Amino acid sequence: MKLQRRMSFHFIYQMVIYSFLMIVITVVLLLMLINRIAFEEMKYNFAAGALDTIVSGTYISSDTAELSDSIVELIETRGAWLQIVNQEGKVIHSVNADNRSLPEAYSTTQLLNIQQTNTYEHYTVDTKLDHTYKKPFLFIVGYENPQYDQLVSWYNSYAHDGLVGEPFQEELAHKLEQTNSYLAVLNAQGETIQHIGAQSQAGKHYEPLEIIVMTQSPDHYDSSIIAYQHDAASTTWIIHTPNEQDKAVKRPLFEEELRVFVIIGIIILITALLISIWHGYRYSRPLLLFAGWFERMENGQYDEVLTASDKRKVFRKSGKLRMRYKLLKEVIQSFYRMAEKLAKTEKERHRLEKLREEWMSGISHDLRTPLSTIQGYGYILESNSANWTQEELQEMGRMIREKGDYMLELITDFSLISKLKQQQGMPVDRHMLELSELLRQTVLKYVNDATLSGVEFCFECDEYAAPIPIVGNEMWLQRLFDNLLSNAVKHNPAGITVTVACGMMNDQAYFSVSDNGRGMDDETKRMLFERYYRGTNTEETTAGSGLGMSIARMIAEAHNGRIEVESELGAGSRITVLFNSSVNG
Repeated sequence: MKLQRRMSFHFIYQMVIYSFLMIVITVVLLLMLINRIAFEEMKYNFAAGALDTIVSGTYISSDTAELSDSIVELIETRGAWLQIVNQEGKVIHSVNADNRSLPEAYSTTQLLNIQQTNTYEHYTVDTKLDHTYKKPFLFIVGYENPQYDQLVSWYNSYAHDGLVGEPFQEELAHKLEQTNSYLAVLNAQGETIQHIGAQSQAGKHYEPLEIIVMTQSPDHYDSSIIAYQHDAASTTWIIHTPNEQDKAVKRPLFEEELRVFVIIGIIILITALLISIWHGYRYSRPLLLFAGWFERMENGQYDEVLTASDKRKVFRKSGKLRMRYKLLKEVIQSFYRMAEKLAKTEKERHRLEKLREEWMSGISHDLRTPLSTIQGYGYILESNSANWTQEELQEMGRMIREKGDYMLELITDFSLISKLKQQQGMPVDRHMLELSELLRQTVLKYVNDATLSGVEFCFECDEYAAPIPIVGNEMWLQRLFDNLLSNAVKHNPAGITVTVACGMMNDQAYFSVSDNGRGMDDETKRMLFERYYRGTNTEETTAGSGLGMSIARMIAEAHNGRIEVESELGAGSRITVLFNSSVNG
Protein backbone atom coordinates (compact mmCIF):
# COMPACT_ATOMS: atom_id res chain seq x y z
CA MET A 1 0.00 0.00 0.00
CA LYS A 2 2.89 2.36 0.75
CA LEU A 3 4.39 1.78 -2.69
CA GLN A 4 1.01 2.26 -4.26
CA ARG A 5 0.47 5.59 -2.47
CA ARG A 6 3.93 6.86 -3.46
CA MET A 7 3.47 5.92 -7.09
CA SER A 8 0.00 7.44 -7.18
CA PHE A 9 1.21 10.66 -5.55
CA HIS A 10 4.16 11.16 -7.89
CA PHE A 11 2.27 10.42 -11.08
CA ILE A 12 -0.78 12.48 -10.12
CA TYR A 13 1.09 15.65 -9.18
CA GLN A 14 3.33 15.33 -12.24
CA MET A 15 0.34 14.94 -14.50
CA VAL A 16 -1.52 17.88 -12.92
CA ILE A 17 1.40 20.34 -12.96
CA TYR A 18 2.72 19.59 -16.39
CA SER A 19 -0.71 19.20 -17.96
CA PHE A 20 -1.64 22.63 -16.62
CA LEU A 21 1.57 24.19 -17.97
CA MET A 22 1.14 22.54 -21.36
CA ILE A 23 -2.49 23.65 -21.58
CA VAL A 24 -1.60 27.25 -20.74
CA ILE A 25 1.26 27.36 -23.24
CA THR A 26 -0.79 25.64 -25.92
CA VAL A 27 -3.72 28.05 -25.49
CA VAL A 28 -1.44 31.10 -25.59
CA LEU A 29 0.40 29.86 -28.67
CA LEU A 30 -2.88 28.93 -30.34
CA LEU A 31 -4.35 32.38 -29.73
CA MET A 32 -1.21 34.03 -31.09
CA LEU A 33 -1.26 31.77 -34.12
CA ILE A 34 -4.95 32.44 -34.77
CA ASN A 35 -4.30 36.18 -34.47
CA ARG A 36 -1.39 35.90 -36.90
CA ILE A 37 -3.40 33.85 -39.38
CA ALA A 38 -6.25 36.36 -39.19
CA PHE A 39 -3.80 39.19 -39.84
CA GLU A 40 -2.31 37.41 -42.85
CA GLU A 41 -5.80 36.74 -44.19
CA MET A 42 -6.71 40.42 -43.74
CA LYS A 43 -3.52 41.42 -45.51
CA TYR A 44 -4.27 39.34 -48.59
CA ASN A 45 -8.06 39.72 -48.49
CA PHE A 46 -8.47 43.22 -47.12
CA ALA A 47 -11.95 43.85 -48.47
CA ALA A 48 -13.36 40.55 -47.18
CA GLY A 49 -11.64 40.07 -43.83
CA ALA A 50 -10.41 43.46 -42.61
CA LEU A 51 -13.29 44.44 -40.34
CA ASP A 52 -13.49 41.18 -38.38
CA THR A 53 -9.75 41.24 -37.70
CA ILE A 54 -9.78 44.94 -36.77
CA VAL A 55 -12.70 44.49 -34.34
CA SER A 56 -11.14 41.42 -32.67
CA GLY A 57 -7.77 43.18 -32.41
CA THR A 58 -9.09 46.43 -30.86
CA TYR A 59 -9.38 47.14 -27.13
CA ILE A 60 -11.72 49.95 -26.01
CA SER A 61 -11.75 51.47 -22.53
CA SER A 62 -13.59 54.67 -21.54
CA ASP A 63 -14.06 55.81 -25.14
CA THR A 64 -10.36 55.23 -25.83
CA ALA A 65 -9.37 52.62 -28.41
CA GLU A 66 -6.07 50.79 -28.80
CA LEU A 67 -5.04 49.00 -32.02
CA SER A 68 -1.94 46.95 -32.75
CA ASP A 69 0.74 48.62 -34.84
CA SER A 70 0.47 45.90 -37.47
CA ILE A 71 -3.23 46.64 -38.10
CA VAL A 72 -2.59 50.41 -38.26
CA GLU A 73 0.27 49.86 -40.67
CA LEU A 74 -1.82 47.61 -42.91
CA ILE A 75 -4.70 50.13 -43.03
CA GLU A 76 -2.30 52.90 -44.01
CA THR A 77 -0.54 50.71 -46.59
CA ARG A 78 -3.87 49.86 -48.24
CA GLY A 79 -4.76 53.54 -48.44
CA ALA A 80 -7.86 52.96 -46.33
CA TRP A 81 -9.13 54.78 -43.23
CA LEU A 82 -10.80 53.66 -40.02
CA GLN A 83 -13.18 55.40 -37.63
CA ILE A 84 -14.66 54.03 -34.39
CA VAL A 85 -17.99 55.65 -33.46
CA ASN A 86 -19.60 55.44 -30.01
CA GLN A 87 -23.29 55.27 -29.17
CA GLU A 88 -23.68 59.08 -29.35
CA GLY A 89 -22.25 59.15 -32.90
CA LYS A 90 -18.93 60.66 -31.83
CA VAL A 91 -15.69 59.42 -33.41
CA ILE A 92 -13.50 58.21 -30.51
CA HIS A 93 -10.61 56.91 -32.63
CA SER A 94 -9.50 57.20 -36.25
CA VAL A 95 -6.66 55.84 -38.39
CA ASN A 96 -5.35 57.48 -41.56
CA ALA A 97 -8.34 59.86 -41.57
CA ASP A 98 -6.42 63.17 -41.66
CA ASN A 99 -6.96 65.46 -44.66
CA ARG A 100 -9.96 63.36 -45.85
CA SER A 101 -12.73 65.77 -44.78
CA LEU A 102 -14.29 63.12 -42.56
CA PRO A 103 -16.66 64.24 -39.78
CA GLU A 104 -15.79 64.06 -36.08
CA ALA A 105 -19.37 62.98 -35.34
CA TYR A 106 -22.15 61.37 -37.38
CA SER A 107 -25.86 62.02 -37.34
CA THR A 108 -28.48 59.29 -37.37
CA THR A 109 -29.29 60.06 -41.01
CA GLN A 110 -25.64 59.80 -42.05
CA LEU A 111 -25.14 56.46 -40.30
CA LEU A 112 -28.32 55.00 -41.77
CA ASN A 113 -27.30 56.13 -45.24
CA ILE A 114 -23.84 54.56 -44.81
CA GLN A 115 -25.42 51.33 -43.57
CA GLN A 116 -27.80 51.13 -46.54
CA THR A 117 -25.51 52.25 -49.38
CA ASN A 118 -22.07 51.14 -48.11
CA THR A 119 -20.75 54.49 -49.36
CA TYR A 120 -19.79 57.84 -47.91
CA GLU A 121 -19.22 60.61 -50.43
CA HIS A 122 -16.79 59.03 -52.92
CA TYR A 123 -15.56 56.29 -50.55
CA THR A 124 -16.63 52.65 -50.47
CA VAL A 125 -17.47 51.86 -46.84
CA ASP A 126 -17.80 48.65 -44.73
CA THR A 127 -19.27 48.75 -41.22
CA LYS A 128 -19.46 46.35 -38.28
CA LEU A 129 -21.24 46.84 -34.92
CA ASP A 130 -19.36 45.53 -31.86
CA HIS A 131 -21.48 44.53 -28.83
CA THR A 132 -18.57 43.26 -26.74
CA TYR A 133 -18.70 46.19 -24.34
CA LYS A 134 -21.53 47.66 -22.28
CA LYS A 135 -22.17 50.23 -25.00
CA PRO A 136 -22.03 49.34 -28.70
CA PHE A 137 -19.35 50.75 -30.99
CA LEU A 138 -19.53 51.08 -34.77
CA PHE A 139 -16.37 50.38 -36.81
CA ILE A 140 -16.24 52.12 -40.19
CA VAL A 141 -13.58 51.24 -42.77
CA GLY A 142 -13.51 53.26 -45.99
CA TYR A 143 -11.38 53.27 -49.10
CA GLU A 144 -11.45 54.83 -52.51
CA ASN A 145 -12.53 52.76 -55.48
CA PRO A 146 -11.62 54.76 -58.59
CA GLN A 147 -11.75 51.66 -60.84
CA TYR A 148 -15.43 51.17 -60.08
CA ASP A 149 -16.21 54.82 -60.82
CA GLN A 150 -14.29 54.55 -64.08
CA LEU A 151 -16.24 51.42 -65.07
CA VAL A 152 -19.56 53.13 -64.36
CA SER A 153 -18.45 56.11 -66.46
CA TRP A 154 -17.51 53.84 -69.37
CA TYR A 155 -20.83 52.03 -69.15
CA ASN A 156 -22.75 55.29 -69.27
CA SER A 157 -20.67 56.50 -72.23
CA TYR A 158 -20.28 53.36 -74.35
CA ALA A 159 -23.13 50.97 -73.49
CA HIS A 160 -25.81 50.15 -76.03
CA ASP A 161 -28.37 47.47 -75.10
CA GLY A 162 -26.01 46.21 -72.38
CA LEU A 163 -23.04 45.78 -74.77
CA VAL A 164 -20.23 48.05 -75.91
CA GLY A 165 -21.46 49.92 -78.94
CA GLU A 166 -19.57 49.16 -82.13
CA PRO A 167 -18.41 52.78 -82.68
CA PHE A 168 -16.78 52.85 -79.22
CA GLN A 169 -15.06 49.46 -79.16
CA GLU A 170 -11.72 50.67 -80.57
CA GLU A 171 -11.65 53.71 -78.28
CA LEU A 172 -12.36 51.56 -75.19
CA ALA A 173 -9.75 48.99 -76.22
CA HIS A 174 -7.13 51.76 -76.42
CA LYS A 175 -7.99 52.94 -72.89
CA LEU A 176 -7.80 49.41 -71.53
CA GLU A 177 -4.34 48.90 -73.05
CA GLN A 178 -2.98 51.75 -70.91
CA THR A 179 -3.48 49.63 -67.76
CA ASN A 180 -2.99 46.25 -69.46
CA SER A 181 -6.64 45.49 -68.65
CA TYR A 182 -9.51 43.91 -70.56
CA LEU A 183 -13.30 43.98 -70.44
CA ALA A 184 -15.63 40.97 -70.38
CA VAL A 185 -19.40 41.36 -70.82
CA LEU A 186 -21.41 38.47 -69.33
CA ASN A 187 -25.00 37.41 -69.84
CA ALA A 188 -27.30 36.20 -67.05
CA GLN A 189 -25.86 32.66 -67.31
CA GLY A 190 -22.27 33.85 -66.70
CA GLU A 191 -21.12 33.34 -70.30
CA THR A 192 -18.84 35.88 -71.98
CA ILE A 193 -20.80 37.36 -74.88
CA GLN A 194 -18.41 40.26 -75.65
CA HIS A 195 -14.74 40.90 -74.88
CA ILE A 196 -12.59 43.99 -75.38
CA GLY A 197 -8.82 43.98 -74.90
CA ALA A 198 -5.80 41.98 -76.00
CA GLN A 199 -5.73 39.55 -73.06
CA SER A 200 -9.46 38.85 -72.97
CA GLN A 201 -10.69 35.25 -72.91
CA ALA A 202 -13.46 34.80 -75.45
CA GLY A 203 -16.22 32.41 -74.46
CA LYS A 204 -15.09 32.08 -70.82
CA HIS A 205 -17.84 30.88 -68.46
CA TYR A 206 -17.99 32.23 -64.90
CA GLU A 207 -19.46 30.10 -62.10
CA PRO A 208 -22.08 31.81 -59.86
CA LEU A 209 -19.67 32.38 -56.93
CA GLU A 210 -16.51 32.90 -58.97
CA ILE A 211 -16.98 36.64 -59.45
CA ILE A 212 -17.80 37.20 -55.76
CA VAL A 213 -14.71 35.26 -54.64
CA MET A 214 -12.44 37.15 -57.07
CA THR A 215 -13.92 40.46 -55.90
CA GLN A 216 -13.48 39.79 -52.19
CA SER A 217 -10.12 37.95 -52.41
CA PRO A 218 -8.28 39.63 -55.30
CA ASP A 219 -4.79 38.89 -54.00
CA HIS A 220 -5.36 35.15 -54.43
CA TYR A 221 -5.56 35.59 -58.22
CA ASP A 222 -3.33 36.95 -60.97
CA SER A 223 -5.76 39.78 -61.61
CA SER A 224 -8.30 41.80 -59.66
CA ILE A 225 -11.76 42.52 -61.05
CA ILE A 226 -14.34 45.31 -60.92
CA ALA A 227 -17.92 44.34 -61.77
CA TYR A 228 -20.89 46.54 -62.62
CA GLN A 229 -24.47 45.68 -63.53
CA HIS A 230 -26.96 48.34 -64.54
CA ASP A 231 -30.46 47.97 -63.15
CA ALA A 232 -32.07 48.13 -66.58
CA ALA A 233 -29.72 45.63 -68.28
CA SER A 234 -29.29 41.87 -67.99
CA THR A 235 -25.55 42.00 -68.69
CA THR A 236 -22.60 42.44 -66.35
CA TRP A 237 -19.42 44.35 -67.20
CA ILE A 238 -16.19 43.07 -65.64
CA ILE A 239 -12.78 44.77 -65.86
CA HIS A 240 -9.75 42.51 -65.26
CA THR A 241 -6.56 44.30 -64.12
CA PRO A 242 -3.26 42.46 -63.35
CA ASN A 243 -2.30 42.54 -59.65
CA GLU A 244 0.86 44.21 -58.43
CA GLN A 245 3.42 41.82 -56.96
CA ASP A 246 4.36 41.99 -53.26
CA LYS A 247 1.67 44.55 -52.63
CA ALA A 248 1.29 43.71 -48.93
CA VAL A 249 3.79 44.55 -46.25
CA LYS A 250 6.04 41.62 -45.41
CA ARG A 251 6.24 40.77 -41.72
CA PRO A 252 7.80 37.80 -39.95
CA LEU A 253 5.42 34.97 -39.19
CA PHE A 254 6.49 34.70 -35.54
CA GLU A 255 6.79 37.68 -33.23
CA GLU A 256 9.31 37.93 -30.40
CA GLU A 257 6.73 36.85 -27.81
CA LEU A 258 6.02 33.69 -29.75
CA ARG A 259 9.70 32.74 -29.82
CA VAL A 260 9.92 33.28 -26.05
CA PHE A 261 6.96 30.98 -25.47
CA VAL A 262 8.45 28.34 -27.73
CA ILE A 263 11.73 28.42 -25.79
CA ILE A 264 9.89 28.21 -22.46
CA GLY A 265 7.81 25.33 -23.77
CA ILE A 266 10.90 23.43 -24.89
CA ILE A 267 12.54 23.90 -21.48
CA ILE A 268 9.42 22.66 -19.69
CA LEU A 269 9.15 19.67 -21.99
CA ILE A 270 12.80 18.70 -21.44
CA THR A 271 12.44 19.07 -17.68
CA ALA A 272 9.25 17.01 -17.68
CA LEU A 273 10.93 14.36 -19.80
CA LEU A 274 13.92 14.04 -17.44
CA ILE A 275 11.74 13.87 -14.32
CA SER A 276 9.39 11.37 -15.97
CA ILE A 277 12.31 9.14 -16.95
CA TRP A 278 13.67 9.23 -13.39
CA HIS A 279 10.30 8.47 -11.80
CA GLY A 280 9.53 5.85 -14.42
CA TYR A 281 12.82 4.04 -13.80
CA ARG A 282 12.42 4.19 -10.04
CA TYR A 283 8.74 3.37 -9.62
CA SER A 284 7.29 2.18 -12.89
CA ARG A 285 9.29 -0.93 -13.79
CA PRO A 286 6.45 -3.21 -12.66
CA LEU A 287 3.99 -1.13 -14.69
CA LEU A 288 6.21 -1.30 -17.75
CA LEU A 289 6.41 -5.05 -17.31
CA PHE A 290 2.64 -5.29 -17.14
CA ALA A 291 2.38 -3.04 -20.20
CA GLY A 292 4.39 -5.58 -22.16
CA TRP A 293 2.14 -8.35 -20.92
CA PHE A 294 -0.96 -6.41 -21.92
CA GLU A 295 0.49 -5.74 -25.35
CA ARG A 296 1.19 -9.43 -25.98
CA MET A 297 -2.23 -10.33 -24.67
CA GLU A 298 -3.74 -7.73 -26.98
CA ASN A 299 -1.98 -9.43 -29.90
CA GLY A 300 -3.35 -12.79 -28.80
CA GLN A 301 0.05 -14.17 -27.63
CA TYR A 302 -1.41 -15.74 -24.51
CA ASP A 303 1.22 -18.49 -24.41
CA GLU A 304 4.05 -15.90 -24.34
CA VAL A 305 2.79 -13.52 -21.67
CA LEU A 306 6.06 -13.79 -19.71
CA THR A 307 9.11 -13.81 -22.02
CA ALA A 308 12.58 -15.08 -21.11
CA SER A 309 13.74 -11.49 -20.56
CA ASP A 310 10.80 -10.79 -18.26
CA LYS A 311 11.54 -13.96 -16.26
CA ARG A 312 15.11 -12.79 -15.63
CA LYS A 313 13.75 -9.45 -14.39
CA VAL A 314 11.10 -10.97 -12.14
CA PHE A 315 12.77 -14.16 -10.80
CA ARG A 316 16.13 -14.94 -9.24
CA LYS A 317 18.20 -17.88 -10.44
CA SER A 318 16.73 -19.88 -7.58
CA GLY A 319 13.28 -19.30 -8.99
CA LYS A 320 12.09 -16.98 -6.23
CA LEU A 321 10.59 -13.58 -6.96
CA ARG A 322 12.87 -10.60 -6.71
CA MET A 323 12.23 -8.27 -3.81
CA ARG A 324 10.62 -5.48 -5.85
CA TYR A 325 8.08 -7.92 -7.33
CA LYS A 326 7.07 -9.87 -4.22
CA LEU A 327 4.21 -7.49 -3.65
CA LEU A 328 2.90 -8.53 -7.07
CA LYS A 329 3.03 -12.32 -6.50
CA GLU A 330 -0.74 -12.75 -6.61
CA VAL A 331 -0.98 -10.41 -9.60
CA ILE A 332 1.47 -12.51 -11.62
CA GLN A 333 -0.35 -15.71 -10.79
CA SER A 334 -3.65 -14.13 -11.73
CA PHE A 335 -2.15 -13.05 -15.05
CA TYR A 336 -1.38 -16.65 -15.97
CA ARG A 337 -4.91 -17.82 -15.10
CA MET A 338 -6.41 -14.90 -16.98
CA ALA A 339 -4.27 -15.65 -20.04
CA GLU A 340 -5.63 -19.19 -20.21
CA LYS A 341 -9.24 -18.00 -19.99
CA LEU A 342 -8.67 -15.27 -22.54
CA ALA A 343 -7.16 -17.74 -24.98
CA LYS A 344 -10.41 -19.71 -24.97
CA THR A 345 -12.51 -16.56 -25.09
CA GLU A 346 -10.49 -15.16 -28.01
CA LYS A 347 -11.01 -18.27 -30.11
CA GLU A 348 -14.75 -18.12 -29.50
CA ARG A 349 -14.82 -14.39 -30.22
CA HIS A 350 -13.04 -14.86 -33.56
CA ARG A 351 -15.54 -17.52 -34.53
CA LEU A 352 -18.52 -15.36 -33.64
CA GLU A 353 -16.98 -12.25 -35.23
CA LYS A 354 -16.36 -14.05 -38.47
CA LEU A 355 -19.93 -15.33 -38.47
CA ARG A 356 -21.26 -11.83 -37.74
CA GLU A 357 -19.21 -10.22 -40.51
CA GLU A 358 -20.38 -12.80 -43.00
CA TRP A 359 -24.01 -12.17 -42.13
CA MET A 360 -23.69 -8.41 -42.11
CA SER A 361 -21.97 -8.48 -45.48
CA GLY A 362 -24.59 -10.79 -46.90
CA ILE A 363 -27.53 -8.82 -45.57
CA SER A 364 -26.10 -5.50 -46.79
CA HIS A 365 -25.24 -6.94 -50.18
CA ASP A 366 -28.52 -8.69 -50.84
CA LEU A 367 -31.06 -6.29 -49.33
CA ARG A 368 -29.68 -2.99 -50.64
CA THR A 369 -30.90 -3.34 -54.24
CA PRO A 370 -34.54 -4.39 -53.57
CA LEU A 371 -34.86 -1.83 -50.80
CA SER A 372 -33.59 0.90 -53.14
CA THR A 373 -36.15 -0.10 -55.76
CA ILE A 374 -39.02 -0.15 -53.25
CA GLN A 375 -37.92 3.18 -51.81
CA GLY A 376 -37.67 4.73 -55.27
CA TYR A 377 -41.17 3.68 -56.26
CA GLY A 378 -42.42 4.84 -52.87
CA TYR A 379 -41.01 8.32 -53.46
CA ILE A 380 -42.58 8.39 -56.94
CA LEU A 381 -46.00 7.42 -55.62
CA GLU A 382 -45.73 9.80 -52.68
CA SER A 383 -44.73 12.80 -54.81
CA ASN A 384 -47.57 12.82 -57.35
CA SER A 385 -49.61 9.64 -57.59
CA ALA A 386 -52.56 11.34 -59.35
CA ASN A 387 -50.65 11.72 -62.64
CA TRP A 388 -49.95 8.02 -63.15
CA THR A 389 -52.13 5.81 -65.32
CA GLN A 390 -53.71 2.64 -64.01
CA GLU A 391 -51.26 0.55 -66.03
CA GLU A 392 -48.28 2.45 -64.64
CA LEU A 393 -49.56 2.08 -61.07
CA GLN A 394 -50.06 -1.62 -61.63
CA GLU A 395 -46.52 -1.91 -62.98
CA MET A 396 -45.14 -0.07 -59.93
CA GLY A 397 -47.16 -2.29 -57.61
CA ARG A 398 -45.91 -5.37 -59.42
CA MET A 399 -42.28 -4.26 -59.06
CA ILE A 400 -42.75 -3.48 -55.35
CA ARG A 401 -44.42 -6.86 -54.81
CA GLU A 402 -41.66 -8.71 -56.70
CA LYS A 403 -38.95 -6.95 -54.73
CA GLY A 404 -40.83 -7.69 -51.51
CA ASP A 405 -41.10 -11.37 -52.50
CA TYR A 406 -37.41 -11.34 -53.28
CA MET A 407 -36.61 -9.93 -49.84
CA LEU A 408 -38.83 -12.53 -48.16
CA GLU A 409 -36.93 -15.21 -50.07
CA LEU A 410 -33.67 -13.72 -48.83
CA ILE A 411 -34.88 -13.69 -45.24
CA THR A 412 -35.94 -17.32 -45.57
CA ASP A 413 -32.52 -18.18 -46.97
CA PHE A 414 -30.78 -16.30 -44.18
CA SER A 415 -32.81 -18.19 -41.59
CA LEU A 416 -32.05 -21.53 -43.18
CA ILE A 417 -28.34 -20.75 -43.54
CA SER A 418 -28.25 -19.69 -39.89
CA LYS A 419 -29.71 -23.01 -38.77
CA LEU A 420 -27.28 -24.96 -40.91
CA LYS A 421 -24.32 -22.75 -39.94
CA GLN A 422 -24.96 -23.33 -36.25
CA GLN A 423 -24.39 -27.04 -36.97
CA GLN A 424 -27.71 -28.16 -35.62
CA GLY A 425 -27.27 -31.35 -37.63
CA MET A 426 -30.08 -33.24 -39.26
CA PRO A 427 -33.64 -31.94 -38.79
CA VAL A 428 -35.55 -33.52 -35.95
CA ASP A 429 -38.49 -34.45 -38.20
CA ARG A 430 -37.00 -37.24 -40.35
CA HIS A 431 -38.75 -40.16 -41.93
CA MET A 432 -38.46 -42.58 -44.80
CA LEU A 433 -38.92 -40.97 -48.24
CA GLU A 434 -39.03 -42.28 -51.80
CA LEU A 435 -36.47 -40.27 -53.77
CA SER A 436 -37.79 -40.89 -57.29
CA GLU A 437 -41.37 -39.92 -56.41
CA LEU A 438 -40.22 -36.75 -54.63
CA LEU A 439 -38.13 -35.77 -57.65
CA ARG A 440 -40.96 -36.54 -60.08
CA GLN A 441 -43.33 -34.22 -58.22
CA THR A 442 -40.70 -31.47 -58.21
CA VAL A 443 -40.04 -31.75 -61.97
CA LEU A 444 -43.78 -31.80 -62.66
CA LYS A 445 -44.13 -28.49 -60.82
CA TYR A 446 -41.54 -26.90 -63.12
CA VAL A 447 -43.11 -28.43 -66.24
CA ASN A 448 -46.50 -26.89 -65.34
CA ASP A 449 -44.97 -23.44 -64.66
CA ALA A 450 -46.16 -21.20 -67.53
CA THR A 451 -43.31 -18.73 -66.96
CA LEU A 452 -40.79 -21.44 -67.91
CA SER A 453 -42.18 -22.21 -71.35
CA GLY A 454 -38.76 -21.63 -72.91
CA VAL A 455 -37.19 -24.50 -70.93
CA GLU A 456 -37.77 -28.22 -71.56
CA PHE A 457 -37.69 -30.55 -68.55
CA CYS A 458 -36.99 -34.29 -68.73
CA PHE A 459 -37.25 -36.85 -65.94
CA GLU A 460 -35.25 -40.07 -66.34
CA CYS A 461 -36.00 -42.79 -63.83
CA ASP A 462 -37.01 -46.38 -64.51
CA GLU A 463 -40.56 -46.65 -63.27
CA TYR A 464 -40.22 -50.42 -62.98
CA ALA A 465 -37.06 -50.22 -60.94
CA ALA A 466 -37.04 -50.79 -57.19
CA PRO A 467 -37.93 -47.78 -55.03
CA ILE A 468 -35.09 -45.56 -53.86
CA PRO A 469 -35.66 -45.03 -50.15
CA ILE A 470 -33.78 -42.39 -48.15
CA VAL A 471 -34.21 -41.03 -44.65
CA GLY A 472 -34.53 -37.27 -44.41
CA ASN A 473 -36.67 -34.18 -44.09
CA GLU A 474 -39.04 -33.69 -47.00
CA MET A 475 -39.09 -29.87 -46.75
CA TRP A 476 -35.31 -29.57 -46.75
CA LEU A 477 -34.87 -32.04 -49.60
CA GLN A 478 -37.54 -30.19 -51.60
CA ARG A 479 -35.50 -27.01 -51.09
CA LEU A 480 -32.38 -28.83 -52.30
CA PHE A 481 -34.15 -29.95 -55.50
CA ASP A 482 -35.61 -26.46 -56.12
CA ASN A 483 -32.25 -24.75 -55.68
CA LEU A 484 -30.51 -27.00 -58.21
CA LEU A 485 -33.32 -26.77 -60.78
CA SER A 486 -33.78 -23.00 -60.45
CA ASN A 487 -30.02 -22.53 -60.70
CA ALA A 488 -29.98 -24.38 -64.00
CA VAL A 489 -32.84 -22.21 -65.32
CA LYS A 490 -31.59 -18.83 -64.12
CA HIS A 491 -28.05 -19.10 -65.43
CA ASN A 492 -28.83 -20.39 -68.92
CA PRO A 493 -30.58 -18.89 -71.95
CA ALA A 494 -34.04 -19.92 -73.14
CA GLY A 495 -34.35 -23.07 -75.22
CA ILE A 496 -32.25 -25.35 -73.03
CA THR A 497 -33.17 -28.81 -71.80
CA VAL A 498 -32.90 -29.65 -68.10
CA THR A 499 -32.70 -33.37 -67.32
CA VAL A 500 -33.31 -34.84 -63.86
CA ALA A 501 -32.21 -38.43 -63.20
CA CYS A 502 -32.04 -40.64 -60.12
CA GLY A 503 -31.04 -44.15 -59.15
CA MET A 504 -28.57 -46.22 -57.16
CA MET A 505 -24.80 -46.09 -57.62
CA ASN A 506 -22.47 -48.36 -55.57
CA ASP A 507 -25.11 -48.81 -52.88
CA GLN A 508 -25.66 -45.06 -52.75
CA ALA A 509 -28.81 -43.24 -53.71
CA TYR A 510 -28.21 -40.37 -56.10
CA PHE A 511 -29.95 -37.85 -58.27
CA SER A 512 -28.55 -35.46 -60.88
CA VAL A 513 -29.58 -32.25 -62.61
CA SER A 514 -27.96 -31.66 -66.00
CA ASP A 515 -28.46 -29.12 -68.78
CA ASN A 516 -27.12 -28.40 -72.25
CA GLY A 517 -26.60 -24.68 -71.56
CA ARG A 518 -23.57 -22.44 -71.48
CA GLY A 519 -21.57 -24.40 -68.91
CA MET A 520 -19.08 -23.05 -66.39
CA ASP A 521 -15.39 -22.19 -66.39
CA ASP A 522 -12.97 -23.46 -63.76
CA GLU A 523 -13.26 -20.32 -61.63
CA THR A 524 -17.05 -20.54 -61.52
CA LYS A 525 -16.92 -24.23 -60.61
CA ARG A 526 -14.45 -23.51 -57.83
CA MET A 527 -16.60 -20.70 -56.38
CA LEU A 528 -19.98 -22.29 -57.11
CA PHE A 529 -20.81 -23.18 -53.52
CA GLU A 530 -19.41 -20.00 -51.97
CA ARG A 531 -22.12 -17.86 -50.43
CA TYR A 532 -23.22 -14.82 -52.49
CA TYR A 533 -21.32 -16.02 -55.57
CA ARG A 534 -23.59 -15.95 -58.62
CA GLY A 535 -21.15 -17.07 -61.28
CA THR A 536 -21.80 -14.03 -63.48
CA ASN A 537 -19.85 -10.95 -64.41
CA THR A 538 -20.62 -7.61 -62.82
CA GLU A 539 -22.61 -6.34 -65.76
CA GLU A 540 -25.20 -9.07 -65.55
CA THR A 541 -28.24 -8.92 -63.32
CA THR A 542 -29.56 -12.28 -62.11
CA ALA A 543 -32.36 -13.14 -59.77
CA GLY A 544 -31.71 -15.02 -56.57
CA SER A 545 -29.84 -14.34 -53.40
CA GLY A 546 -26.56 -16.01 -54.27
CA LEU A 547 -27.18 -18.44 -51.42
CA GLY A 548 -28.92 -21.20 -53.40
CA MET A 549 -25.94 -23.46 -54.15
CA SER A 550 -24.45 -22.88 -50.71
CA ILE A 551 -27.76 -23.94 -49.13
CA ALA A 552 -27.93 -26.93 -51.45
CA ARG A 553 -24.53 -28.19 -50.37
CA MET A 554 -25.26 -27.63 -46.67
CA ILE A 555 -28.59 -29.50 -46.94
CA ALA A 556 -26.85 -32.37 -48.74
CA GLU A 557 -24.18 -32.51 -46.04
CA ALA A 558 -26.86 -32.39 -43.34
CA HIS A 559 -28.29 -35.56 -44.97
CA ASN A 560 -24.83 -37.19 -44.94
CA GLY A 561 -24.39 -36.59 -48.65
CA ARG A 562 -22.10 -34.79 -51.05
CA ILE A 563 -22.36 -32.81 -54.32
CA GLU A 564 -20.23 -33.34 -57.42
CA VAL A 565 -20.04 -30.85 -60.32
CA GLU A 566 -19.16 -31.60 -63.96
CA SER A 567 -19.18 -28.74 -66.46
CA GLU A 568 -17.42 -27.28 -69.48
CA LEU A 569 -17.96 -23.98 -71.26
CA GLY A 570 -20.42 -24.44 -74.10
CA ALA A 571 -21.14 -28.07 -73.17
CA GLY A 572 -23.58 -27.67 -70.29
CA SER A 573 -23.36 -28.75 -66.66
CA ARG A 574 -24.20 -31.78 -64.54
CA ILE A 575 -24.62 -31.62 -60.75
CA THR A 576 -24.91 -34.93 -58.89
CA VAL A 577 -25.95 -35.42 -55.26
CA LEU A 578 -25.01 -38.74 -53.64
CA PHE A 579 -26.38 -39.95 -50.30
CA ASN A 580 -24.25 -42.32 -48.21
CA SER A 581 -25.61 -45.73 -47.31
CA SER A 582 -26.00 -44.70 -43.68
CA VAL A 583 -28.98 -42.60 -44.77
CA ASN A 584 -30.59 -45.22 -46.99
CA GLY A 585 -33.56 -47.31 -45.91
